[in-house]
Amino acid sequence: MNPAPHTPASMALLSRSRAPTRDELSAVPWLDVLQPQERAQAMADLRVVEVDAGEHVCRVGREPAFWFGVIDGLLKMSNDTAQGIPMTFTGIPPGGWFGEGTLLKHEPYRYNIQSLRRGLIAGITVQTFDALLARSISFNRFVMLQLNERLGQFIGAREIDRMTQPDQRVARSLAALFHPTLYPGVGTLLRITQQELGYLVGLSRQRVNVALSALQAEGLIRIEYGGLRVLDLETLRAYGH
Repeated sequence: MNPAPHTPASMALLSRSRAPTRDELSAVPWLDVLQPQERAQAMADLRVVEVDAGEHVCRVGREPAFWFGVIDGLLKMSNDTAQGIPMTFTGIPPGGWFGEGTLLKHEPYRYNIQSLRRGLIAGITVQTFDALLARSISFNRFVMLQLNERLGQFIGAREIDRMTQPDQRVARSLAALFHPTLYPGVGTLLRITQQELGYLVGLSRQRVNVALSALQAEGLIRIEYGGLRVLDLETLRAYGH
């Protein structure tokens, strides 16, 4: 199979990238499942790059050259409908790795990935991704778990899209960002602004503020400086049922 060509966007990211620090490597969840030789191969290929607010990491129609993950920041996965209306699929907070389905099929991206704020993105080349799939059973299990959990996440996102009650939309969307398997870097505190959450949910910052105040009053979350802390994730996931 021919290696994926570097698109202008991926070349721009690569030209600005650097080797990760030890702390940044510790934030890559799948490194720990690899055998020593596989881990050494992956670490030698890993690069990190700072992205600006509004910058695209992936674009619809572009060939994938890297498997990406978020070390710090917040990304938005979206596309436009046939009518040209923006549609957000999900947010991707720290610890999240994405695009494995596209890499497995070696097909162009069917979505855009855009940074909502200045952040730090990590990546390995598609060649290293393929090599790990070919050699590592534990890496295959990690990727399969990712795909399975993401399928459940997208099914939940379709349900959220049909919700008309804003508090319920905010609660369910917020809970999705605290997924412990897909986003292990989040923990219980997510660094997110009300404006950013509004972008992901499709509501105004003012309406998001009202919903968050209601959820805090119910003891489900706590609004902290620069972020949100979840106090009852299970109730938040089932909010409105």
